[in-house]
Amino acid sequence: MKHANTKTLVRCALIASLYTAVSLALAPITFGSVQARVSEALTLLPVLMPDAIVGVTLGCFLTNLVGVFTGANVLGALDILLGTAATLCAALCTRRLAAVRIKGLPVAAAIPPVLFNAVIVGAELMWAFGPHTLGGFLLQAASVGIGQIFSCMVLGLPLVRIIEKTPALRAWFTGEQGDRSLPG
Repeated sequence: MKHANTKTLVRCALIASLYTAVSLALAPITFGSVQARVSEALTLLPVLMPDAIVGVTLGCFLTNLVGVFTGANVLGALDILLGTAATLCAALCTRRLAAVRIKGLPVAAAIPPVLFNAVIVGAELMWAFGPHTLGGFLLQAASVGIGQIFSCMVLGLPLVRIIEKTPALRAWFTGEQGDRSLPG
């Protein structure tokens, strides 16, 4: 049992650190009024394992925290709370939709990260940059939504497919005992 808890902790830490590293490496497109957070592709990992919910949420929290302290995150401290909440809500819904598949792909599971981030981060951006109108909100939400579609649909769905089709990766990410090619 202790071994399983250690594996869970390692998987969560790996996902969080990968999310944070990718986000910060691509900071110019991760933060700002127009953004495409490539690391959001990892928000589809809850399809494979519930532990990923903690990993992506922690990764988003750390990314937003470091972004605020380095000045890269123009939304400020509010994004630490609201942006992280958007990722948590999306990850929980993604997990619940994991079994809904189209041609083997968890397409429905890719929708919550797009919607939650478009609405929540879109509202944050409207508040920060304006205009403070319904049109301003819709413009910001659409901008975030387009970036999320790229990250989740174009990058995230193939990532899940690759992990599911690669026995060693599938075993490591899902905790299956069948293949021991990767350490863990």
